[in-house]
Amino acid sequence: MAANPMDLGGATVLVTGASSGIGRDTAVLLSSLNARVVLSGRDRDRLQETFVRLEGDGHRVEPFDFNRPEEIHDWLRALATNVGQFTGLVHAAGIEQVSPIKFVRLKDADEVLRVNVVSSIMLARAFTQKACCAGPGSMVLLSSVRGLVGAPSMSLYGASKAALIGLAKSLAMELAPRRIRVNCVAAACVETEMLARSRELAPQSEFQALERAHPLGFGAARDVANAVAFLLADTGRWITGSTLTVDGGYSAQ
Repeated sequence: MAANPMDLGGATVLVTGASSGIGRDTAVLLSSLNARVVLSGRDRDRLQETFVRLEGDGHRVEPFDFNRPEEIHDWLRALATNVGQFTGLVHAAGIEQVSPIKFVRLKDADEVLRVNVVSSIMLARAFTQKACCAGPGSMVLLSSVRGLVGAPSMSLYGASKAALIGLAKSLAMELAPRRIRVNCVAAACVETEMLARSRELAPQSEFQALERAHPLGFGAARDVANAVAFLLADTGRWITGSTLTVDGGYSAQ
């Protein structure tokens, strides 16, 4: 029987935003591929809901609020001391802001950029300490098609997600000598709790138009998780500084 090229046996992967949506499905998938997974996010109870779905053992729940990026360095270093060095990082934690630019306030911009961009930078800085990851390793940042394709009322969110793409390219060049790869996954609309809320709140005609803009329809969180796992595993060993678009054809139009 041929070996599974996506097997992650021996890997220890930190997954942020693991309390729901793409982060949760990614964590569950990685555990099925034999990775040891450390779950992080703000809500311990919801992280525990993810934890009970994991396969295998050795997994951990480690809550953290990524709205406090100044604490990431010490937190991750202490975590690595307890669990051992990491080989992978999936940063799925983030917030969305939908607002016309004329209504964007300074505190809105500060929060979105702090959680979506500054936390990514600080996580990369912490992860690449030799105490946390000696290499080889792989980082996957969850960007969005909003970082590639514009849309009304999405300027702040789109800017934050575009920043991750630029961050990944420069980090990829800097960290290649240490065999630490850095990539992004840019997803469009997937069936998560966030999309379910949009379905309830948005006018039906607007929501139907959004669905039609995805030629293959809305995706599932597992579709994005599959792409993340591909980049983490040996299947992605020659890929760095790239953005894998997983959007049902949204950005092809």
